[in-house]
Amino acid sequence: MSDTTAPEDVARACFAAYLAQDRPAMERLLAEEFVFTSPQDDHLDRAAFLEVCFPTADRVRSQVVLDAVPFGDGQVFVRYAYELLSGERHRNVEVMTVRGGRLTETQVYFGGRFPQG
Repeated sequence: MSDTTAPEDVARACFAAYLAQDRPAMERLLAEEFVFTSPQDDHLDRAAFLEVCFPTADRVRSQVVLDAVPFGDGQVFVRYAYELLSGERHRNVEVMTVRGGRLTETQVYFGGRFPQG
Protein backbone atom coordinates (compact mmCIF):
# COMPACT_ATOMS: atom_id res chain seq x y z
CA MET A 1 0.00 0.00 0.00
CA SER A 2 1.20 3.51 -0.66
CA ASP A 3 1.16 6.58 1.56
CA THR A 4 -1.87 7.79 -0.39
CA THR A 5 -3.93 4.63 0.03
CA ALA A 6 -7.17 5.39 1.86
CA PRO A 7 -7.11 4.16 5.48
CA GLU A 8 -10.27 2.12 4.96
CA ASP A 9 -8.59 0.30 2.05
CA VAL A 10 -5.63 -0.56 4.29
CA ALA A 11 -8.06 -1.87 6.93
CA ARG A 12 -9.87 -4.04 4.37
CA ALA A 13 -6.53 -5.33 3.06
CA CYS A 14 -5.56 -6.36 6.60
CA PHE A 15 -8.77 -8.35 6.98
CA ALA A 16 -8.16 -10.02 3.61
CA ALA A 17 -4.56 -10.91 4.53
CA TYR A 18 -5.75 -12.38 7.83
CA LEU A 19 -8.43 -14.55 6.21
CA ALA A 20 -6.02 -15.73 3.51
CA GLN A 21 -3.30 -16.24 6.15
CA ASP A 22 -1.01 -14.28 3.84
CA ARG A 23 1.69 -13.37 6.34
CA PRO A 24 3.95 -11.56 3.84
CA ALA A 25 1.02 -9.31 2.88
CA MET A 26 0.21 -8.66 6.54
CA GLU A 27 3.83 -7.87 7.31
CA ARG A 28 3.84 -5.28 4.51
CA LEU A 29 0.66 -3.71 5.93
CA LEU A 30 1.84 -3.45 9.55
CA ALA A 31 4.07 -0.58 10.66
CA GLU A 32 7.09 -1.50 12.77
CA GLU A 33 5.49 0.30 15.74
CA PHE A 34 2.16 -1.57 15.35
CA VAL A 35 0.23 -2.23 18.58
CA PHE A 36 -2.77 -4.56 19.00
CA THR A 37 -5.19 -4.36 21.92
CA SER A 38 -8.32 -6.42 22.63
CA PRO A 39 -10.14 -7.59 25.73
CA GLN A 40 -7.77 -10.61 25.65
CA ASP A 41 -4.55 -8.89 24.54
CA ASP A 42 -2.94 -5.88 26.19
CA HIS A 43 -0.87 -3.80 23.78
CA LEU A 44 0.78 -6.59 21.83
CA ASP A 45 3.62 -5.42 19.64
CA ARG A 46 3.94 -6.37 15.99
CA ALA A 47 5.93 -9.56 16.60
CA ALA A 48 3.55 -10.80 19.32
CA PHE A 49 0.50 -10.05 17.15
CA LEU A 50 1.95 -12.04 14.26
CA GLU A 51 2.80 -14.93 16.59
CA VAL A 52 -0.36 -15.03 18.76
CA CYS A 53 -3.29 -13.47 16.89
CA PHE A 54 -2.58 -13.69 13.18
CA PRO A 55 -2.59 -17.52 12.95
CA THR A 56 -6.14 -17.85 14.35
CA ALA A 57 -8.05 -17.66 11.05
CA ASP A 58 -8.23 -21.46 10.87
CA ARG A 59 -11.12 -21.32 13.37
CA VAL A 60 -13.15 -18.96 11.14
CA ARG A 61 -15.65 -20.37 8.63
CA SER A 62 -16.51 -16.96 7.17
CA GLN A 63 -15.99 -13.29 7.87
CA VAL A 64 -17.38 -10.17 6.24
CA VAL A 65 -16.58 -6.51 6.79
CA LEU A 66 -19.94 -4.79 7.24
CA ASP A 67 -18.60 -1.22 7.56
CA ALA A 68 -15.21 0.44 7.16
CA VAL A 69 -15.72 4.12 7.91
CA PRO A 70 -12.88 6.64 8.20
CA PHE A 71 -13.37 9.19 10.96
CA GLY A 72 -10.34 11.43 11.01
CA ASP A 73 -6.59 11.42 11.48
CA GLY A 74 -6.14 8.05 9.79
CA GLN A 75 -8.61 6.19 11.98
CA VAL A 76 -11.13 3.70 10.62
CA PHE A 77 -14.15 2.26 12.38
CA VAL A 78 -14.60 -1.35 11.19
CA ARG A 79 -17.63 -3.48 12.05
CA TYR A 80 -17.52 -7.08 10.94
CA ALA A 81 -19.39 -10.35 11.32
CA TYR A 82 -17.89 -13.78 11.42
CA GLU A 83 -18.88 -17.38 11.90
CA LEU A 84 -16.65 -19.89 13.65
CA LEU A 85 -16.32 -23.50 12.55
CA SER A 86 -18.37 -24.34 15.67
CA GLY A 87 -21.31 -22.45 14.11
CA GLU A 88 -21.15 -19.56 16.60
CA ARG A 89 -21.70 -16.18 14.96
CA HIS A 90 -20.33 -12.89 16.31
CA ARG A 91 -20.02 -9.22 15.45
CA ASN A 92 -17.06 -7.12 16.56
CA VAL A 93 -15.83 -3.58 16.13
CA GLU A 94 -12.27 -2.43 15.61
CA VAL A 95 -10.74 1.01 15.54
CA MET A 96 -7.73 0.87 13.25
CA THR A 97 -5.18 3.66 12.83
CA VAL A 98 -3.28 4.02 9.57
CA ARG A 99 -0.23 6.23 9.05
CA GLY A 100 1.78 6.38 5.85
CA GLY A 101 -0.25 3.60 4.26
CA ARG A 102 0.49 1.13 7.09
CA LEU A 103 -1.48 0.01 10.12
CA THR A 104 -0.06 1.40 13.37
CA GLU A 105 -2.73 0.38 15.87
CA THR A 106 -5.76 -1.86 16.23
CA GLN A 107 -8.17 -1.68 19.16
CA VAL A 108 -10.73 -4.51 19.21
CA TYR A 109 -14.08 -4.37 20.97
CA PHE A 110 -15.72 -7.79 21.15
CA GLY A 111 -19.42 -8.13 20.53
CA GLY A 112 -21.55 -10.96 21.78
CA ARG A 113 -22.92 -13.89 19.89
CA PHE A 114 -25.17 -12.93 17.04
CA PRO A 115 -28.24 -15.11 16.42
CA GLN A 116 -28.69 -17.14 13.25
CA GLY A 117 -30.92 -15.59 10.67
